[in-house]
Amino acid sequence: MSAFEPKPGDWAVITGAGRGIGRWLAQHFAAKGMRICALDIDAYEAEETARLCGEESRAHGCDVSDRKETERVAERLIAQGVEPSLLWINAGVGSADTVSEAKSRTLDWLMGVNVMGPIHTAQAWLPTLKSRTGSRHVGITASSASVVPVSGPFTLYATTKQMTAAIGEALAAEMAEDDIGVTILCPGILNTQIWNAAQARPERFGGARQAPDEVGDHWRAQPGPEVLEQGLDTTLAKGGGWCIVPTEPDTSDKMTARHQAQRDGFFDYATGKD
Repeated sequence: MSAFEPKPGDWAVITGAGRGIGRWLAQHFAAKGMRICALDIDAYEAEETARLCGEESRAHGCDVSDRKETERVAERLIAQGVEPSLLWINAGVGSADTVSEAKSRTLDWLMGVNVMGPIHTAQAWLPTLKSRTGSRHVGITASSASVVPVSGPFTLYATTKQMTAAIGEALAAEMAEDDIGVTILCPGILNTQIWNAAQARPERFGGARQAPDEVGDHWRAQPGPEVLEQGLDTTLAKGGGWCIVPTEPDTSDKMTARHQAQRDGFFDYATGKD
């Protein structure tokens, strides 16, 4: 794939851009001269991101778990001239729940945002991105939890983020014939407010809930999204691929253990060899 070269004046559409990694991505690409279209379920925070990114940037509220809303927002913005050369599928939520015990609305929420959200966003925006010429790219924010064995108290989150990464792999295969690169960004734990994601949870998933402030202490002790810069720019320069930027020291060992477990389970029925 060709390197992605942000072109001044081109549009970058970024979901989940109201805070955290999404806001950092918006400011990162704005600094390279791109016009930013910041989408977020919290329209006020999306507008603040757009303000930080320059007067030509735009903002719009968008709940990516809602297919029809995602389509409507895309259609409205495209009609206004927002035709992206960069689509960054970033919106994601977290919750300390397990697959075996999660309540149905919590399960629907995480699946709706982390799995169906990327699909809704891709289907709404990719036809316009593909119709453009020149350097084009798709980014998707997965997680370091996407590449290590599922474990700990966030097993439902980790499961959905492995699905997020799989969607990125699917898009990479699908976009290759159009020479559109795809980056699968897998950050470790960063100083963002994902721990308090339920503050913007829609009513159909149980409504908004404010987590106790002390819950965020672990996240506040971590580096900010700016640690992603070098890895991200390097990956874009080679045309996309996996961009894994861990903050936990054992991520590499866990990845190795996962790959070894997969190899240990490999059996070639034709030769009878494992």
